[in-house]
Amino acid sequence: MAKGRRAIAHQGATIDPDHTVAVNNGAAPKGLERYSTQQIVRELVSRLDEDPTRDGLLKTPERVEKALTFLTRGYHQHPQEILRSALFDVDYDEMVMVKDIEMYSLCEHHMLPFFGKVHIAYIPKGKVVGLSKLPRLVDVFARRLQVQERMTREIANALQEAIKPQGVGVVVEARHLCMMMRGVEKQNSSTVTSSMSGVFLEDKTRAEFLSLVRDHGNSI
Repeated sequence: MAKGRRAIAHQGATIDPDHTVAVNNGAAPKGLERYSTQQIVRELVSRLDEDPTRDGLLKTPERVEKALTFLTRGYHQHPQEILRSALFDVDYDEMVMVKDIEMYSLCEHHMLPFFGKVHIAYIPKGKVVGLSKLPRLVDVFARRLQVQERMTREIANALQEAIKPQGVGVVVEARHLCMMMRGVEKQNSSTVTSSMSGVFLEDKTRAEFLSLVRDHGNSI
């Protein structure tokens, strides 16, 4: 069998690259659920015409599994539980904003990283949320396979649902390695998305929020 097409034996199981990864009408390969993540990574390394048994790659499947578990841990976190664990009654009805929240995620189309900053604002209606919970909220949705547009809306909707404020504004600025490393290979472009609700749909509030975002003064 040619290099990169070897059957891989691991823990008593053999993955034959000539049949286990055949895709059936776009569905998951039949029988693939029998194999561990590490076995599948070994098969992928082999498919890339590399030797998964050489020293530098020997522990790569284990490292990849740990990395992916960490980078997708948001699937096992609950945004409402996080936000509602730190709600406080307050007599305040002006804008609350946390900006420049660092964000790292994986594009669901190529599983390549995209990264940048998230700016979140809301106008309370009797309750505020602990400031540290907003970065945690970002991580819940960023640590999943994502598209930036959906993630922006999910962050805004979760905050709106949890504290029922007068309105929410979210802006995400990000760079995507699927554009930088492959495809069009453009290094200096960034993608900006926004989601507004309630009073943030009004021109005055929206303008105030976007002015504060532009004033952050830091590039991603």
